[in-house]
Amino acid sequence: MNFWRKLFQRSLSAKDDLTYRERLVALRNLPPFFRMVWQTNPWITIINTLLRIVQSAVPLAMLYTGKLIIDQVVLLSRPEAHHSQHTLWQWVALELGLVILSDCMGKVIGLMDTLLGDLFANNTSVKILEHASILDLDQFEEATFYDMLERARQQTAGRTVLLSQTLGQVQDSITMGFLITGLVLFNPWLILLLLIAVIPAFIGESYFNNKMYALYFGQTSERRELDYIRFLGASDETVKEVKIFSLSRFLIDRFRDLSNKFYRDSRKLYIQRTSWSSVFALLGSAGYYGAYVLIIFRTVNGQQSIGDLTFMAGSFMQLRGLLQGVLGRFTTIMQGAIYLRDLFDFLAIKPRMIIAANPRPFPHPIQYGFTFENVGFKYFNTEKWANRHLNFTLHAGEKLALVGENGAGKTTLVKLLSRLYDPTEGRILLDGYDLREYDPAELRMQVGIIFQDFIQYQMSVAHNIAIGDIREKENHALIVAAAKRSMAHIFTEKLPGKYNQMLGRHFSTGVELSGGEWQKIALARAYMKDAQLLILDEPTAALDARAEYDVFLRFADLTRGKSSVLISHRFSTVRMADRILVLEKGQLIEIGSHEELLAKGGHYAELFHLQAQGYR
Repeated sequence: MNFWRKLFQRSLSAKDDLTYRERLVALRNLPPFFRMVWQTNPWITIINTLLRIVQSAVPLAMLYTGKLIIDQVVLLSRPEAHHSQHTLWQWVALELGLVILSDCMGKVIGLMDTLLGDLFANNTSVKILEHASILDLDQFEEATFYDMLERARQQTAGRTVLLSQTLGQVQDSITMGFLITGLVLFNPWLILLLLIAVIPAFIGESYFNNKMYALYFGQTSERRELDYIRFLGASDETVKEVKIFSLSRFLIDRFRDLSNKFYRDSRKLYIQRTSWSSVFALLGSAGYYGAYVLIIFRTVNGQQSIGDLTFMAGSFMQLRGLLQGVLGRFTTIMQGAIYLRDLFDFLAIKPRMIIAANPRPFPHPIQYGFTFENVGFKYFNTEKWANRHLNFTLHAGEKLALVGENGAGKTTLVKLLSRLYDPTEGRILLDGYDLREYDPAELRMQVGIIFQDFIQYQMSVAHNIAIGDIREKENHALIVAAAKRSMAHIFTEKLPGKYNQMLGRHFSTGVELSGGEWQKIALARAYMKDAQLLILDEPTAALDARAEYDVFLRFADLTRGKSSVLISHRFSTVRMADRILVLEKGQLIEIGSHEELLAKGGHYAELFHLQAQGYR
């Protein structure tokens, strides 16, 4: 009794788990789910549905045909019988035909489920990728967003199973309708015994499925950590530091602690579920044999034939199995519908960045430049300002350098400039109009930017460079020209496959480049499009001072007449800029040419002399 009291209390009024009402409400996710299934492939969906409807009538037809066969055999076995066996063999042939039909339809339904499931999983993954592509950069920088994305992404295979389960549920429900009709005609009391045998198991399954979802939901962040540790412990990107810092034991111990914690939590729940499932199975068996005794009693008393006994016993057994399956699957489908909420919640996330309904045409060329008017930015759910009180103009054709210590807000500033972020306060103007009045996609096509943490794609050299303007991935001449500008052409020509050479160690034919060579590949990306604004955010950190100077000297020559922003900690490079903007704690504290800032004797001059002393 304590279990049942706890069960209903937890099922109906739990605070830490979903209530039963909430799980029923989650079934509202099924109609949009099936709209997605329909959109995946209407023809396979129609064929699958029609086959299942036909298949659902076969069990009743087979049981009734079996009853007729038994009655005919009993009739023919009597000494006084003078009937022909022709009718008997007709029923046997019909039953054989039904068996063959059922087997064939089962195979085809399985094929349809597999094809539709694979297509649906692929389409869902594409939807997730497409939706992720329209969301803002700052949303990707939130842990709660990543948890939601991870749950939506991990359930792709689960949604394929849900599809098959839901279609199976409909088929089994129709089959039950046929079988119940048959039983009611013979003995309605059998239906009551059936419900008594099955309902307790259904309530128990609902309770434990609810607990499983709550357990899984609460482990999302830790499971992401587990996946991250698995990556750190066995990746070509981390193996150097793992070995040099002897991190293997630390990572293995952490992995073992987390995985053992998950195991302990799951084991406790599995044991409880198995124990109560055994009790429910006993109740189900008692109900079945109660019905079986009733059927035998009626047969012995001559109230029904041997064929009726086999029909009713077979119908009751099948109904019991079907009802257990339907009720058990119902809780699983409710669970799947809850997981669907993770998908639909993710797809319902809206970008915070507002796109102009009628964007202003982008200026060709830029006439005046970009103006920051009291611009400030802070990340979502934080009170700390990354940038604030920024007031300056990047003039058309001007080369501007950003200087400041790590964490001064340099990279955030260029993300604002390229509208990866929108200002929290103030505004940025382009040729006198708010940057938010322009189409962000067109703006980014006019901006060539290379970040300090650029991606080393495990692709060919050509595709690695074409990343800068992927529309031109087949334009070999442009790719080679970009490589020559960044000086990546020199070492690319020495590679075995030249521009078709795979880079990275993820592929057997791949080769690894040095840090400096990778940075020249990254620089080539900036030259892939005829951008009006070029931004280099410390992309040459792996180059020595001389090599970096040569790269920036070439950069200055190639960007003549264009606006450009460069971030570097080397003052020998920074001094090439027309003006230098000095940041401290996210705020602009100085701006001017190299000579003007040295003469001023402020923060820039202090940093310059400190670096000069280091070189001496």
